[in-house]
Amino acid sequence: MDLKVAMQGVAGCFHDAAAREYFKGMSIETVPCETFNDMFNLLKLDASMLGIVAIENTIAGSLLQNHELLRQSNMTVVGEYKKYISHSIAALPGQSLDDIVEVNSHPMALRQCEQYLQLHPKMKMVETYDTAGSAKMIAEENLVGHAAICGRYAAELYGLNVLEDDIQTNKRNFTRFLVVTDPCNAPDFKKDKQINKASIAFTLPHSQGSLSAILVIFSFYGMNLTKIQSLPIIGREWEYRFYVNLSFDDYTRYRQSVDAVRPLISDFKILGEYEQFD
Repeated sequence: MDLKVAMQGVAGCFHDAAAREYFKGMSIETVPCETFNDMFNLLKLDASMLGIVAIENTIAGSLLQNHELLRQSNMTVVGEYKKYISHSIAALPGQSLDDIVEVNSHPMALRQCEQYLQLHPKMKMVETYDTAGSAKMIAEENLVGHAAICGRYAAELYGLNVLEDDIQTNKRNFTRFLVVTDPCNAPDFKKDKQINKASIAFTLPHSQGSLSAILVIFSFYGMNLTKIQSLPIIGREWEYRFYVNLSFDDYTRYRQSVDAVRPLISDFKILGEYEQFD
C-alpha cells in the first residue's frame, strides 16, 4: 500500500521531488494541495497521511508562515531532508529566450533567480502559487511568450523545453524540508533512527537577559543550536515566540536541558525529535 504524502503544489514540484527522494525505495503517492494551510488541514482529517513542508532556504531564508502552521497544527516532525534546488527556465517547444516576455513562478523561486532575470529586463515577473504549477499552466494553456521557472523534473513532466538550467543566483541553493505526521504515527517512522535533533518552540518574558539565560543553559548541556528564529506575538507588544533547532549526541542530556529551561519559558512545545540529515 502506498504511503500518502500531502504537499503544497502540483506533481513535479520541489516538494514532490523531495518526498520521492526522502522515501526512496518506497512506494508513495503525493497528494497535491493548493496552500500549506490546506496541507495541514488535510493532515488533520486523515491521521494516516504524512506531509512534507519546506521550512527554510539558504537564499531566501525561513518560511515564517510554515513555522507557525506547524506549531498550530499539532503535527510532529519525524524527519528532515535537505535538497539542492536547481531552477530551470522552460517554455513551450519551439520557443527561445528571445521570445519570452513573461516569467511565471512561485515568489521564492523568482527571488532566488533575481540576478538572472535582471539580465533579461524584457521578461516581466509574474508570481504564481507554485513552480511546477506554472509549467503546467503554460503547457495546458499553450501560453506562447511565457516561461516557467521550475525544476527540470517539472519541465519534462509537462512537455516543456528547458531553455537554460541552473539559473539561481547562488549555486549553493538548498531547501530544508520537514516530514510531519500525526503524533500517533511518529513511533512507526522513528524506528531504527538515531534521534539527534529536535525542533522546539517557546516564549520568553520581556525582561533583560531572558534569552541569554536560555542559551547559556543549552550550552552547558552541550546542545548545538543549529537555528534560532523569532516571530512577534500578535497582541503582545515586544514579546516574541522563538523557534529553535537543537542537535545533540546524547539524547539524555538533551532531555535534561529541556527540563532545565522549562521554569524560565512559557508556551513550550516540542515540534519534533528526529534524525538529522547530513
